[in-house]
Amino acid sequence: MPTLIDISAQVGRTCYDHVAAALGDADIPILDGPQSQGDVRVRAADVTPSVTVRRGAVWAPIPASGVVVVAGQHDHVLAGADAIWTTDVADVHGLAVGVVDAPHGAFLWHAEHGATGLAPGRWVVRRQREQAEVQRLVAD
Repeated sequence: MPTLIDISAQVGRTCYDHVAAALGDADIPILDGPQSQGDVRVRAADVTPSVTVRRGAVWAPIPASGVVVVAGQHDHVLAGADAIWTTDVADVHGLAVGVVDAPHGAFLWHAEHGATGLAPGRWVVRRQREQAEVQRLVAD
């Protein structure tokens, strides 16, 4: 199983020192359920009926260095061997940023959160929102 050090090297980015010290040598667990990473939430596509891939969607291979799925102070980077990605999605809630089809699984990397492993399958990548005085997107 890959470690945080392995995935960081693959995407060519570094985690915060305290994250790397705590998690660097640990195996990244591969999970088949919903996962959250700061302002990003990943759910299996088959349990997210509010999100659909548009007809004629353009799918792009994810390069070894990954693809930024949510940019911010610290980007969320999706990486996966043989995985493909599209942003041609419709979401009734307006939170989906894309769908990844990962036949061999994928990893979501972030400087503050480390990495999470996605089991093989099709996943929806969404922003998260919070309810404060008004609803707003979570930002980290």
